Amino acid sequence: MHFAVLIFASVATMTTFALDNGLMRTPPMGWLAWERFRCDIDCTNDPKNCISENLFIDMADRLYEDGWKELGYVYVNIDDCWASMDRDKDGRLQADPNRFPGGINKLARYMHDRGLKLGIYGDMGTHTCGGYPGTTVDKIDIDAQTFADWEVDMLKFDGCYSNAVEQELGYPLMSKALNATGRPIGYSCSWPAYQGGLPPKVNYTQLGQICNLWRNYGDIQDSWSSVLSIADWFFENQDVLAPAAGPGRWNDPDMLVIGDFGLSMDQSRSQMALWAIMAAPLFMSNDLRTISSGARSILQNKMIISINQDPLGIQGRRILKEKSGIEVYWRPLSNNASALVFFSRRNDMPYRYQTSLSKLNYTTGSYKVTDVYTDQTDVLKDSTEFVVSVNPTGVVMWYVSAPGKLQYHPFIRGNKLHRQTYDVKQNNFL
Repeated sequence: MHFAVLIFASVATMTTFALDNGLMRTPPMGWLAWERFRCDIDCTNDPKNCISENLFIDMADRLYEDGWKELGYVYVNIDDCWASMDRDKDGRLQADPNRFPGGINKLARYMHDRGLKLGIYGDMGTHTCGGYPGTTVDKIDIDAQTFADWEVDMLKFDGCYSNAVEQELGYPLMSKALNATGRPIGYSCSWPAYQGGLPPKVNYTQLGQICNLWRNYGDIQDSWSSVLSIADWFFENQDVLAPAAGPGRWNDPDMLVIGDFGLSMDQSRSQMALWAIMAAPLFMSNDLRTISSGARSILQNKMIISINQDPLGIQGRRILKEKSGIEVYWRPLSNNASALVFFSRRNDMPYRYQTSLSKLNYTTGSYKVTDVYTDQTDVLKDSTEFVVSVNPTGVVMWYVSAPGKLQYHPFIRGNKLHRQTYDVKQNNFL
């Protein structure tokens, strides 16, 4: 099958349903506290890392001052353990007064003054996963209005301490309640993760109508085995999951752990590449105050971000699994472009993988390919055999421009870099 057919089928599916709040037309990007900082509430002994308004202000400052915001990382998301153990006298949730003395609304204003957005965490159940007050069905309306009054921009709605019947009732009700507030609030549902992530228990048509994004699978941990197991589940079930995604409705494989402790640089490049192919939300969970330059360069890679944020919003797929341990992933992009990832499951040494674009079902023509991590470019005919050297647990990722258009191609002559117009139809310089 030619990829053009796959693109048409995906686009046709994409128009059938979507949450009607106009939000998150591309995958949301930002920072989320949970994986890196968990439920650290010991502000006496660990004031810099505890879940407090100071932590979120610090991360907002880093997004604002260190070039993250301009790249699209605009959400600063509070996760569990922010609340007081008791609701106020009117039955409303309230922030812990010692760790959030200014309250959530003040924090939201701080974000908005810097062009950022604030996300918050709730739970469809009697308690949150960390044991804080949850949102039972009778509290959905008041909690939705509270979040709107606080000027929150996103809600992550977890599902601990609830059953399947309560979730089936509560998740759609929260969507309706958020929309009824009149404030645009992106809605992240954890519902499918609690129901095994797959049909028939999970109805992805319904999810696309009520949620902007949803957690399908278990929590990510700071390890390569965790990243790999999540990626494997998503791509093994891609025939079910990929059609569910599109502008305003995204599968969420969980946070980016790049910049923490568990991944090598090659594994970090792999997570970023595979999440971009999946059209996944890009929520970093790391310490932006101390992040290494290597991790920063991966997370701030403009070409990978542009692939992730492609407005078509088509989730990519794994198209080949070789006996050698090399896998190939593909995602169609706007303007008839595409992204390719060559990923190695090997642990021994770099592997030289040989193929051609025609073997990967590209149609006849010449293509400009750009390695997104090295910025090296080349022009390849579909029939030209090429070799990519893929490091163990690493990737080579290409942006592939559409055929039949003039490209400007750099070349060396007399030790000087020149640019000359290249006709990819004729596979020759003009």
